[in-house]
Amino acid sequence: MKNNLFISYDLNSPGQDYTSVINKIQSLGAWAKVQKSHFYVNCNLSAEQACNQIHSVMDANDTLLVIDAANNDAFWFNMADEAAKHIQNHWKN
Repeated sequence: MKNNLFISYDLNSPGQDYTSVINKIQSLGAWAKVQKSHFYVNCNLSAEQACNQIHSVMDANDTLLVIDAANNDAFWFNMADEAAKHIQNHWKN
């Protein structure tokens, strides 16, 4: 089954390699660029699987959020603790 993933990222250091991140996102499946650092991708991967693949081409301090709208799931790296806790406390399953 195809999943509807919304992917948002911030590359947090000067001189970042946006091309590698964008190419990795686009390689996941049918995609649309929604905003400068926000994509929609339709693919077979879960939020966690997609997040891990994209994060592999990012620096350790970059932030990444993948939301699977089809399965009401999300996975992220380096989100601010306050935001992560808020999502975890209010996410509706």
